[in-house]
Amino acid sequence: MQKQIIKIAEKHIKELEIQAKVELIIGYEETIIKPYGSIFFYTSKKFAKTEDFKYAIAGNAPFLVENESGKIISFGTSESDEYYIEEYEAGRWPVK
Repeated sequence: MQKQIIKIAEKHIKELEIQAKVELIIGYEETIIKPYGSIFFYTSKKFAKTEDFKYAIAGNAPFLVENESGKIISFGTSESDEYYIEEYEAGRWPVK
């Protein structure tokens, strides 16, 4: 994974932390690397440490950082991860 892509992902997570008022952590071991970018997953730091569902967060959709542009594409949570990846690869996500 490119260092610049990781920096972009970490900056995005810091912005989400401010909005959510919850300390977040990226699950780097879950990251999906594609030729066009990296797909990151995240959760609350407390949930990652304890696995106690009272610290789980809702709406923590995975996001893609595109290699070429550094643009962040948020996926959804109502469908499987594979669905959003397929839709992105087919040019149908994000919905315009």
